[in-house]
Parts: sequence; C-alpha cells; structure tokens
Amino acid sequence: MSRLYGDPIEVWTRDGEPTQFVWRDRLYMVRRVLDHWVVAREWWKTSEGDPGERQFWRVEASPGREAGSYELRYDTASNGWLLLRAWD
Repeated sequence: MSRLYGDPIEVWTRDGEPTQFVWRDRLYMVRRVLDHWVVAREWWKTSEGDPGERQFWRVEASPGREAGSYELRYDTASNGWLLLRAWD
C-alpha cells in the first residue's frame, strides 16, 4: 500500500542520482534506484530556458535497518525536490 505526501525534502545527489534525502527530520540513505523517468509539459515552463521537466525517481531507501520504497520528484523550474509517495 502506498501513501501520498508531496512534502518538500532536501536531497543530495551524485552523478545526477539521489544518494540521500532528509524527510521529516530523518536522514534516508538511498540503497538503490528502482526507476527513473522524465515528464516534460509545455505549461510547466516558467521561462524560455526552462525545459518544463519533472524528473521522477523511485528509490529504495532507509533511515536505519528497514528499507522502504519512495518516489521523489525534482522540478527543474523551482530547483526543488518533493517526496511524493511512500510504500509500506
């Protein structure tokens, strides 16, 4: 079962992939990337140089021993990350 959140998060990346993130004051280490996709829409563009993209990452991550699956989103316009969904 999954839950929707849409919470802003702080993300660290290496070679363009998320390696860790902070969600609700807890540090999660990304164990592996499960999926990655990009969605581009014309109406998401905020300027001529903005590609209007949202990058989505499904990752396996954990704040300790127990790992879970999380869907992260990076917005090119705002340069910000959200945690969209978590699976139990």
